[in-house]
Amino acid sequence: MTWLITLPIFLLYRYRNGRWRWVDFEKKYPEQLRLSLPFKQVRQLYDQDDHHHHFEHKPAALVKFFDQEAIQIFCRLQLFVHQVLVLGATGKTGSRVAARLCAHGVSVRTAARSGTDVHFDWDNPATWEEALGGATGLYLLSPVLRIDFASLVAQFLDQAERAGVRHVTYLSAYGMERAPAEVAMRAVELDLAARGSLASTVIRPAWFMEDFSETFLQPVNDEITVPAGDGAEAFVSVEDIASVAAVTLTSPEEHAGRAYAPTGPQTLTMEEAAQLISAAARRAITYRDTDRERWIAAMVSTGIPAEYAAVLRPLTATVASGDGARPNSDVLEVTGTAPVTFAEFAARAASAWK
Repeated sequence: MTWLITLPIFLLYRYRNGRWRWVDFEKKYPEQLRLSLPFKQVRQLYDQDDHHHHFEHKPAALVKFFDQEAIQIFCRLQLFVHQVLVLGATGKTGSRVAARLCAHGVSVRTAARSGTDVHFDWDNPATWEEALGGATGLYLLSPVLRIDFASLVAQFLDQAERAGVRHVTYLSAYGMERAPAEVAMRAVELDLAARGSLASTVIRPAWFMEDFSETFLQPVNDEITVPAGDGAEAFVSVEDIASVAAVTLTSPEEHAGRAYAPTGPQTLTMEEAAQLISAAARRAITYRDTDRERWIAAMVSTGIPAEYAAVLRPLTATVASGDGARPNSDVLEVTGTAPVTFAEFAARAASAWK
């Protein structure tokens, strides 16, 4: 029966003769419209808006008329005019960005190697065209576990511009504005800034809280092992990163040319983070500092490319030296909501450590 819910929004408009027009289906589908959500209210709003801006440029205006289940259906069926392509949509940030965009009433097309709306492979440019088709916004993640990707991303951005993408939100890294132009991530930032027809927002987050529950900071035998010394970091929840990204993609004109550095509300050493995880897991989780080169060798032995050591080495050394991320107000200013605390994250993720 879900198609009965989606029908009204699907019938709102079609592109005809150079403009968006209402398509009259009331006579053809009277029973479906009678059973639908407040169709007449939406029709009235459309008729009162001479330029139909609510429908062409601000689909989130429809959220107040429909419940979240309906909005999720609308966005996944890609029925809105403003459509965002989310790369890495099965990953930590991409999956959450896609969900938040849907909640905002934005049409989403998810892309990854598998398990998404379209297949996307950085090494196969033939997959790029289908992914980009119809998209006006883009959530951009660089190819993972690589250090030399700037030219590849530049080619993709060239194609994105030709396809009609007008705004890109790029997930970079904390402090990347201070990196030399030869660093691939910084090169992508500079490339985006130089493109005249492509507006962009850069997101430079602190270390993810979820790294403790999902990836390389997960305790092994109740021990967190990483060469971070006594350095502190303003760990940020991926939920907050996704919220910031979703806002920039929902209202791109308000965030074009901006850079945000999402952080958590407090700095923590690895030892302090382990204590909070211990409280949530209800057993002792400890932190052990280790030799950086031995740790990198161990990471490479698990399948991390050897050349990626060039990323892991400064990543950990920055925190160990006392230059880790410091709390700021970016999450609150962009989203209107205070960032998640580490204790809140740990309580929510406790099942990962049991």
